[in-house]
Amino acid sequence: LVTFDRVYTTAKRCYQALKQLDVLEQPLAVAGLNPHSGEHGLFGSEEMTAIGPAVERCQAEGLPIVGPIGADSVFHQARTGRYSAVLSLYHDQGHIATKTLDFERTISLTLGLPFLRTSVDHGTALDIAGQGIASAVSMIEAIRLAALYTPRYQPV
Repeated sequence: LVTFDRVYTTAKRCYQALKQLDVLEQPLAVAGLNPHSGEHGLFGSEEMTAIGPAVERCQAEGLPIVGPIGADSVFHQARTGRYSAVLSLYHDQGHIATKTLDFERTISLTLGLPFLRTSVDHGTALDIAGQGIASAVSMIEAIRLAALYTPRYQPV
């Protein structure tokens, strides 16, 4: 469920972790959950009852977090430099955008654990196992970013 507390806590932790990793040059954007960020309740109320108020609380605390921003445009805006990162509210919301941009090099970065976790952003590909056709690019990228960011990461 999308609740005020979950969005607030996650956005704040995400901001803190990204700041530690020194990747925040622009605000952190929080994607909307519903089409067009709910259109003022026409397509859902989470933006008005949870996401928007959580972002406003973050802003009141001085954090450069904005949203909710429509998921159909927030990733393009981030790619053009308006936002340093996008907090997606569910798995496929973020994965569709990032995998479309660069399928092989896309990885997952898990924040909030006692350690930094990176992983490939695709399945196990058991259907091609042993055929010599699998690409190691995503695994190499996950290891590279883990090595780069681990010295800076402290659990938040």
